[in-house]
Amino acid sequence: MKLTPVHEKLSVAGQPDAAEIAALGSGGTVLLINNRPDDEEPGQPGTEAEQAAAEAAGLAYLHLPVTGPGLSRSDVDRFREAVLAAPGPVVAHCRSGTRSLTLWAIGEVLAGNLSRAELLDYGSEHGFDLTGAARWLDANGDPT
Repeated sequence: MKLTPVHEKLSVAGQPDAAEIAALGSGGTVLLINNRPDDEEPGQPGTEAEQAAAEAAGLAYLHLPVTGPGLSRSDVDRFREAVLAAPGPVVAHCRSGTRSLTLWAIGEVLAGNLSRAELLDYGSEHGFDLTGAARWLDANGDPT
């Protein structure tokens, strides 16, 4: 699992396995956010297994499953609140990290911390394509 730091409190990643979740706990992470719906892909650990691995590693766990078409403002707000309220580093994951970064980046634009004009470059700088976030902002009222 490759961790990509995107904020002082947040890194995004692709799907971790149980050993990688255990390593997060020993590495100082305090919260694991899973943005994948269960049964999205064969062989995916699933919420129950991830939560057990997270708790065994001393991590808080939040399952906030999202898909591109179903992404809501409530999802964005809940994600952002969880990251900012965590007492330490957070790792959020989906299949590749893109949905997790999309949630964060939309929240940053809505909060006024990232301009809409900077959005695609922000994604590229971290190795992700945020055109889905741009489309979401276009469809849901870009504030900038």
